[in-house]
Amino acid sequence: MLYGAKTLVLIDHGRCIGCGICIPYCPRSAIRLDPNIRKAYINTEECVECGTCVRVVQCPRDAIVGVVEGYVREVQAHFSDPYTLHPSTGIPGRGTEEMKTNDVTGRFKKGEVGFAIDIGRPLIGVTFAEVGRFIRTLNTVGVEWEKANPILYLLKDLEKGEFPEELKKVKIHSAVLEFKVPISRVRDVIEKLKYLAETTDTVFSLGVISRVEEDFTIPVINVLGELGLKVSPWAKTNVGLGRPLIE
Repeated sequence: MLYGAKTLVLIDHGRCIGCGICIPYCPRSAIRLDPNIRKAYINTEECVECGTCVRVVQCPRDAIVGVVEGYVREVQAHFSDPYTLHPSTGIPGRGTEEMKTNDVTGRFKKGEVGFAIDIGRPLIGVTFAEVGRFIRTLNTVGVEWEKANPILYLLKDLEKGEFPEELKKVKIHSAVLEFKVPISRVRDVIEKLKYLAETTDTVFSLGVISRVEEDFTIPVINVLGELGLKVSPWAKTNVGLGRPLIE
């Protein structure tokens, strides 16, 4: 007997001995013990297909098995399992290649500020419907979305932040939204993010990128400071070794 017959990860009850060794490893607390039969099972409402149990748990009976079944569960894995390659981008992870590659990609010009909004971590998760609400809210500022971001490939309507009906209530580990705006719109973006922070039932972190001026100043830091945001000193600084490739 298998619990969750429509999931990618299953627990084979023919092998499971109910030792419970797998339970602490699930970041979503989706693996539970059925007190009636003393077997572990996966709560499919909470499982986001991150694959942690398959990779990490040393099950003494090899009862945790992976199967490929169902479009929705495959999509969940793409945004929850860091080892899964996105069909749309060909790279692992929930966003594009990291923004620190700017000196090669030329993604951000002088006077532009990039944002990466990581929604759902740690351990809380987020539904596609809520990701869509973030997109709709940020669209009112006129952001320029990163076209290679895998989230955009799933949308039915980018302007409305609308996903296919079968995905709206689906929960994933996290999603990364990437976009840029002129520095003059940074205040508007932050105001929208403050609104989202007050009205969402999940969590998100904010990453900001901008080019360093010739005098080594970073104008966006002053703007963020005026808005009450402290910039962490632990940042990714690119010395520009790849600059000749882009310029």
